[in-house]
Amino acid sequence: MVEHALYIVSTPIGNLADITFRAVDILKSVSWVVAEDTRHSRTLFQHYGITTPLSACHAHNEHQMRAKVMQRLREGQSVALISDAGTPLINDPGYPLVVDAHAEGIAVIPVPGACAAIAALSAAGLPVDRFCFEGFLPAKEKARKARLAALQHEVRTLIFYEAPHRLVESLMTMVEQFGEMRLAVLARELTKRYETIRKASLQALLSWVLAQPEQQKGEIVLVISGYEPPSLDTLVLNHQEQSILDVLIDEVSPQQAARILAKLGERSKQEYYRFILNRNAKENKNT
Repeated sequence: MVEHALYIVSTPIGNLADITFRAVDILKSVSWVVAEDTRHSRTLFQHYGITTPLSACHAHNEHQMRAKVMQRLREGQSVALISDAGTPLINDPGYPLVVDAHAEGIAVIPVPGACAAIAALSAAGLPVDRFCFEGFLPAKEKARKARLAALQHEVRTLIFYEAPHRLVESLMTMVEQFGEMRLAVLARELTKRYETIRKASLQALLSWVLAQPEQQKGEIVLVISGYEPPSLDTLVLNHQEQSILDVLIDEVSPQQAARILAKLGERSKQEYYRFILNRNAKENKNT
């Protein structure tokens, strides 16, 4: 173990056996462990016989705890940071502390382990080569709609955490913003007794959750497939879009025409631009 370091230690997300030997050794060896919720973490400590002093660091006392942790680190001690479950800082407190440690040249050492987002992604059966983590959606409907609307044309696989009491509302908004047929996976209570992994279209997933109230409990990860632009061969403009394009095409550049169509139509600027280039290429070929 490296002395005078801040360890970022991953802990199980449910099954207590999902912790590395190294993580247990580090938690036993450091001078102090700072946890998001000591009541939750004491169960882990008792299970593995960890007796290291444990203190809480949460949203309400994070500023004060940062100062105390930094003082310990300056004195040459090593401190471990853990969250309630999984990998610290992934939608949990701790980011400012890591920034402070880097600023003072103190080693920050990750001890990898479980992460609900990555566990869900690995079992989802959706593309994993590119993905983005969005954390929790806003609780208020208007803000939630705005966030999802901004992600409508995101081509990467999307990962969300969701509170059980907001699951139905979030799925309804996703159906509205992403469409009924977008593929999605609900991963619930991962590594625990009632673990559930269900893959279906968003509409089918919503109907299933409504019919199975027990699925509206526990810790939930939603994995949503990314946006797939329609093929150039299958993209068809509606009458209004075509009329607008007929007026614009001889007056402005393809980029400008696509930008105007995106403001008035239902597709992205990139889709309209690709359509225009493809149409121009076909017309040039025929002349």
